[in-house]
Amino acid sequence: MNTKTMKWLLQREFWEYKGSMFWAPLIVAGLLVLLMGGGLLYGLGQHFPSRLTIDGHTLESGGHTVRVAIDLQHKIARVASSAYLGAAAPLFALMAVVIFSYCLGTLHDERRDRSILFWKSLPVSDGMTVLSKAATAMIVAPLITIVLATVSSLLLLFVLCLAVSLNGVHMFGIVLASPDLYLSPLRLLALLPVYVVWALPTVGWLMLVSSWARSKPILWAVGVPLIGLLVVKWATFAMDNLAGEPSNLMHYASGAAARILTGVVPGIWYSFTGAPAALRPSDDGFDPGSLLTSSYGTLATADAWIGFAIGAAMLYAAMRLRRYRDEG
Repeated sequence: MNTKTMKWLLQREFWEYKGSMFWAPLIVAGLLVLLMGGGLLYGLGQHFPSRLTIDGHTLESGGHTVRVAIDLQHKIARVASSAYLGAAAPLFALMAVVIFSYCLGTLHDERRDRSILFWKSLPVSDGMTVLSKAATAMIVAPLITIVLATVSSLLLLFVLCLAVSLNGVHMFGIVLASPDLYLSPLRLLALLPVYVVWALPTVGWLMLVSSWARSKPILWAVGVPLIGLLVVKWATFAMDNLAGEPSNLMHYASGAAARILTGVVPGIWYSFTGAPAALRPSDDGFDPGSLLTSSYGTLATADAWIGFAIGAAMLYAAMRLRRYRDEG
């Protein structure tokens, strides 16, 4: 594979879809900082309680001992530094919508506006073109979101520290000394291979539909799995009545439909393997390290790799369809 050509193809995809992949999440990140940050400053600045109890310790404005104040500051700092990226959850929800829309339209749109004739005139194979689009969906878009999520979350954390510091609870030094402050973005980056494995079935399916459908690919992409579920539901009902005992056919069918429609949602792997204890907050906040370990643990399941193989097969089919499918 020509690295220079792939780099050029990735740049082409980014510039063509820059509005949805960069400007849309940037605007949402700005609104998050503006609205949530402003709310924190106003709420804690104007309505900070004069007497606050946290974990059995009472914090009074100007009336608590230094030892208790330090304990409280460390507790607040641990929770804030381990969970501050949670403030950027809307960005990751937007990322899933953007990737879904991008995969569904990228191959269909170039046939609809006939730009495919120009791109096919270039010395670039269909395989590299489709791979560049898949890489844009599963790697480039998540990387952009991670950067924007980290920056916006750090700004909100700074606003939080500033707001409580104005009320006598100084957390800047403790938060800056917390390892989780620096490790959390790196853990997000480390989750990218897990995301690729679980997202490939959805990306492959959407790009297969995008390369095949002549019109309204959204109806084909969503309608076919849903109609398939209805058919399986009817067949299961009939077989259960004849056999006199329930079957697991509907369970597998619903799981397959979920894999090809929701795989681009970050953390969707927990809906198939069960949520770990790390997702439940404790007095010390979340446990990001265990979250990373449990996420990689899902790669030890057969569901992950069966879906990955099927997704790769659908992506290959999309490459072949792009080569031979053409409007008119």
